[in-house]
Amino acid sequence: MPFNDLLVHITIFLISCIVLAKSAEFLVKSLTKIASFLGWTEFAIGFIIMAIATSVPELFVGITSALNKNSALALGTVIGSNIVDLTLVIGIVALLAKGIRIESKTIRTDTLYMFGIATLPVILMVQGNEISRFDGYLLLSVFFLYVIKLLKQKGRFRKAIDTVPIKEFFSAIGLSCFSIVVLFFSSDFVVRYASLLSIDLMLPPILIGLFVIAFGTSLPELTFEIKAVRTGHRGMALGDLLGSVIANSTLVLGVTALIYPIDADFLLFLTSASFMLLVAFLFVTFTESEEMISWQEGIALILLYVFFVIVELNVRLLQVSM
Repeated sequence: MPFNDLLVHITIFLISCIVLAKSAEFLVKSLTKIASFLGWTEFAIGFIIMAIATSVPELFVGITSALNKNSALALGTVIGSNIVDLTLVIGIVALLAKGIRIESKTIRTDTLYMFGIATLPVILMVQGNEISRFDGYLLLSVFFLYVIKLLKQKGRFRKAIDTVPIKEFFSAIGLSCFSIVVLFFSSDFVVRYASLLSIDLMLPPILIGLFVIAFGTSLPELTFEIKAVRTGHRGMALGDLLGSVIANSTLVLGVTALIYPIDADFLLFLTSASFMLLVAFLFVTFTESEEMISWQEGIALILLYVFFVIVELNVRLLQVSM
């Protein structure tokens, strides 16, 4: 295809990703104020409100890609986003905070739930070579059961965050509605031009989702967690991280599969999903063994992401040469 067309596709795609990330960031900020006004504790805000809010970009990308019958893009985005969250995001936060102490036994227990739930869509994909509509119902059921569990234990986390005046509460509602509208349109552009790029560059859609879209949709988590740690709300940071991985693995993939069954390049899926589970297992190990994530472990997680990129690109090169 003409080079000028490729350049236009890349430019529009990157701009769409930036708009998607920024609108999600505004949504996170506005929902934080709404939840604060309602008197939620910091862990409940991190796990329920923020985890879902920071997963909204992935959800909109999933819905749009399913409507365009390109669900492999959603699968790649979810796997890539989970890997970015559990390596780059938590690694950078641990470095900035010089270690993140895991103060609650319940948080450490929830890391095990996170690992188990992240494993579920991988098992479903391996068993049937796709995530079917029935699997979508199953994933959504797991998500709602987990939210119910969190609501029941919400009272165990007493630490509240600063309240906001009623004027800011109403402005936050308006901003959140505007952000959702922008998210919808920007996700449509992201999916449309990601699909064009996969054709232009002869790359599988799952690969575009794994790297480019996943990185863009993970920016709200990074922004939120850095701010949470710097202001002393580490429970919110960890709650958002765990909740985001769970929401991506159940809510996002479940809704996507209901609209259109998910399938993808199986080799790229297998290698990336295996790496995601390895990273999740290491994260569980870090939190269980020392009751904290040290800055040294943060560096190790960042290097793991670099290793992941190298492995996936080499897998693709191997496919092309065969």
